[in-house]
Amino acid sequence: MTPQVRSFFDAATSTLTYVVHDQPGGRAAIIDPVLDYDPATARTATTSADAVLDFVRAQGLTVDWILETHAHADHLTAAAYLRRVTGAKVAIGRGITAVQARFRTLFGLEPEFATDGSQFDHLFADGDTFAIGTLQARVLATPGHTDDSLTYVIGDAAFVGDTVFAPDVGTARVDFPGGDAHKLFRSIRRLFALPDDTRIFLCHDYPPGGREVRAEIPLDEQRRDNRHVGGGVDEATFVRLRTERDATLAAPKLILPALQVNIRAGELPPPDADGVRWLRLPLDRFGVVP
Repeated sequence: MTPQVRSFFDAATSTLTYVVHDQPGGRAAIIDPVLDYDPATARTATTSADAVLDFVRAQGLTVDWILETHAHADHLTAAAYLRRVTGAKVAIGRGITAVQARFRTLFGLEPEFATDGSQFDHLFADGDTFAIGTLQARVLATPGHTDDSLTYVIGDAAFVGDTVFAPDVGTARVDFPGGDAHKLFRSIRRLFALPDDTRIFLCHDYPPGGREVRAEIPLDEQRRDNRHVGGGVDEATFVRLRTERDATLAAPKLILPALQVNIRAGELPPPDADGVRWLRLPLDRFGVVP
């Protein structure tokens, strides 16, 4: 069965969120939702997530899953908020445990913070299958950008996270802790081996030259035109290009607040005795602590 897909674009973080469902009045999954966050005031809001919920309600959908393609560094996830509203399960890849262990050390998180992925309702492994109503879905582990990166293949649709971007933008960076250009290249080759009629759904778009945002890219276009891996680029060439490009990139603006929330499945850090929640900024440590 062909999934029905509705996209939502958050201009502040260039993030694409998706509602995937089998039919009006049927079952659904929400993929990579955004929690609004103002770094100047440290205020959160649910405007973006509420727009997704408005669509879900208008279509009469029951949300079974909230799916994360990885622990994002460029936006905070609204997964915990949506779980409370919908009762859906929050899922991510099993590689999240390595991400949690690494960043628990960097942020000096509370001793009670578990690094076993238990903040999530389900941890997916490569090859796992699951259902969204009448839709059949399977999981591809696509590490390289992060340890926990997954692609969800639902019918003819593949939700690829930060593995590839639009062809005129290229591919994801690999200079975060746990990133690996060789792994990313091999993950992309797995994507390129999917059936010819596969639709690639992006997690981000950064349109050059003022073009319209693109959420969906035909797989054949990615194979042919992706500026980093299209047209049969070999692994050594890709690794050199990716490494040289990453050396010129600044860190994502929200990486420190985002990771502290996203490794908790979207829950905010526990409050102090006075009820105030805090994010931690490790001075002169990012890029030093492995």
